[in-house]
Amino acid sequence: MSSHNAAKSGSFKIGGDIEINRLGFGAMRVTGDGIWGEPADHAESIRTLKRLPELGVNFIDTADSYGPDISEWLIKEALHPYGAKSVVATKGGLTRHGPNLWLPVGRPEYLIQQAHKSLRNLGLEQIDLWQLHRIDPKVPAKEQFDAIKSLLDAGLIRHAGLSEVSVADIEAASKHFKVATVQNRYNLVDRTSEDVLDYCTKHNIGFIPWYPLAAGDLAKSGSLLDTIAKSTMPRRARSRSPGC
Repeated sequence: MSSHNAAKSGSFKIGGDIEINRLGFGAMRVTGDGIWGEPADHAESIRTLKRLPELGVNFIDTADSYGPDISEWLIKEALHPYGAKSVVATKGGLTRHGPNLWLPVGRPEYLIQQAHKSLRNLGLEQIDLWQLHRIDPKVPAKEQFDAIKSLLDAGLIRHAGLSEVSVADIEAASKHFKVATVQNRYNLVDRTSEDVLDYCTKHNIGFIPWYPLAAGDLAKSGSLLDTIAKSTMPRRARSRSPGC
């Protein structure tokens, strides 16, 4: 067992009843370039996913559009049956037309179809957390929220969330179902969702920041995060040579 364990990050209860460690894993980049197709190294993707429970990472975030489908398939291959070791959250509402191409589709029948497909992809009878990847501006939001409510009522999903939304969007959706989580872009240099984070904190809604390390840019040598880490690191640790 590694000395590095996600349990040290603290815990949060999704919807008040599913306890997870706050440090989770975003499974978008286990796919091919452009979040399209199979990964260049299938075995390495599987090895990475299998490593998560050993590190105490019991929350995995994916979407039907990652690949598309590839991320969900890989998660099932690596971790199914999940048991208590892994809570898998997925999303629907974005279609793919090529590498790095994303198009929202929020027609109710499509959202329901995709939830059923994710159940098959992941090998589940119920998805613990299903999130609307984007609110489609071409479809009345009420119709999209009603579709999510129908998935909850049918027991196909346990909890529901939203992604890339405003406080007004959360309040509108909350008239149709209990919003368990919100997933917005947020990191050290992008605080545009600060008001959403404050709202979620006040209402005990899980806030899932995506792009937290800017795809690695914030973790590079000389980056803001690197500077902060070095400034808070004990002097003795800073003086150690690489590899110690």
